[in-house]
Amino acid sequence: MGAQLPTAALRANVAANLSATVAELVELVAIPGIAWDAFDAAALECSAEAVAELIRTTGLEDVQILRVPKADGAPGGPAVVARKLPAPGMPTVVLYAHHDVQPPGDSALWDTEPFVATEREGRLYGRGAADDKAGIMAHIAAFRAVTETLGADFGVGITFFIEGEEEAGSPTFKDFLAEYRDLLAGDVIVVADSANWQVGIPALTTSLRGLVDGTVEVRVSAHAVHSGMFGGPLLDAPTLLARLIATFHDDQGSVAIAGLHRGPEVALEYPEATFRADAAVLDGVKLAGRGSLASRLWAQPALSVIGMDIPSVDMSSNTLLPFARAKISLRLAPGQDPAAAMEALAQHMQSNAPFGAQVTFMPGESGQSFATDVSAPAAQAALWAMGESWGVPAVETGMGGSIPFIADLKETFPAAQILVTGVEDPDSRAHSANESLHLGDFEKAIVSQALLLAAVNSGALGDRQTGQQV
Repeated sequence: MGAQLPTAALRANVAANLSATVAELVELVAIPGIAWDAFDAAALECSAEAVAELIRTTGLEDVQILRVPKADGAPGGPAVVARKLPAPGMPTVVLYAHHDVQPPGDSALWDTEPFVATEREGRLYGRGAADDKAGIMAHIAAFRAVTETLGADFGVGITFFIEGEEEAGSPTFKDFLAEYRDLLAGDVIVVADSANWQVGIPALTTSLRGLVDGTVEVRVSAHAVHSGMFGGPLLDAPTLLARLIATFHDDQGSVAIAGLHRGPEVALEYPEATFRADAAVLDGVKLAGRGSLASRLWAQPALSVIGMDIPSVDMSSNTLLPFARAKISLRLAPGQDPAAAMEALAQHMQSNAPFGAQVTFMPGESGQSFATDVSAPAAQAALWAMGESWGVPAVETGMGGSIPFIADLKETFPAAQILVTGVEDPDSRAHSANESLHLGDFEKAIVSQALLLAAVNSGALGDRQTGQQV
C-alpha cells in the first residue's frame, strides 16, 4: 500500500508545521468552551468560531456553524461543519471531533492553570489539550498535509464535523444528524476521540461497551424517626440500600445481574502492574472479576454506584432515615441489547429488595455498544497507516467506556465504515485534573491520519460500485 504514497513528503510536512499546529492547539485550550447549562454559553460560541476560522485557514470556504434545538426548545451546542466536495467517483471521509470540554473541577488539584496550555517534559497540559481539541488539530493538520503535498491530485471529499456538546452527553446529536444528513454523509467516518494503547504504541479502537443507567430508591417508613427509640427492629434506608448494592457483584467482584451478556476472551494482554499504575490503584486493593484484564475491561459488563442521596457526615443526626437513593451506571459488553439490560437491572432490584423494603427503580439513559469490522478496507488502511507512522504494529483495542453517538452515526449512515482513533494515552487523564497530551504521539497521529487520507485517495477503499480493490 505504501509504495504508491508520498510517505516521506507527508511526514516532512507534518514535522515542518508541528510547532505552528501546537501553537494553534494552545490557543484553542485557552477558550473554556463548556456545554453544561451552568457555564457561560459565550465561551462555547467563541470556541466554535475559533475552530471555524482554523478550518478556513486550510482553504475551505464552505464552513458553517450549525445547531438544532434541544427538547426544551433551548439552542443546542454549536457544531462546525465544513466541506470539500469529492472529485467525480471519489469517496468522502468525515472527520469528527468535539470542541467542547469538561469543566476543570477543583483548581487545587491542577499543577498548572487548566486553560493555560503548558508544555512540560514532552507533554502539553490543559483542559481539552487531549480531549478533544488535539483531535480537532490532528484532523486539520492531516488535511493540510495531504492537500499541500498532493495538490489537485487529492480528490477525496472531506467533511469536518466538530461537535459542540459531546461532554454534555450530545443531547441534540440524533436530531442534528437528521437535520443535516446530506451534509454529513460519507463513506468513512473517522472519530478522533479515543486513545492509543500506550505511549509509542498506536491503537485502533475496535469495540466500545454500551451503557444503561438509572436511579434506585429504597424506602422503609413514612417519615424519619429517632434512632434510639426505634432502632433495632427497624433498619434505616441507607443500610438497606447498602445491602441491595452488595448484591450487584459476586464474591469475586463479577457483575451478578442475571441476563447480561459477556463477550469472548480478549487476546491482548493488559499487565496487572500497568493497569494498577494507569488507574492509580492503591497498594493492597484487589482487582475484581474473572478472566483477563482486557476482557474484564472491554468484553464484560461493569456496574458502578456513581452517586448517592443520603445526609453527609457533617449534617447527620441520630435519625433512622426513611429513604435513600443511588445512581447506578452499568457498562454493557459489545452485543448486549440496552433495553434487555435495563430490564435485567430493574428485575434484579425488585428480586433483591432487602427486608421487604419498597424498592423503586427509575430507568435513565442508554447507549448502544459498537464493534468495528476490522477486515473492512478502511480499518485495514487505518491499521497500516498507524504502523507506518509509529514504526511498530498497531494493536486492536476495546474501550471500557461508551460513545453512544457512534450508534447514532451507524444508524443514520449504515453503509459508512466507522473508525475510532485518538491522540490520548493512559496518562492523558482526560476529564481529570492535569489532563495532558504526549506531543511525540500527537505528531505521529497526524502523520497516521495524513497517510490514511492519502491511502483512501489512492483507492484503498476499492471500487464502491463493484466492491473490488483498485
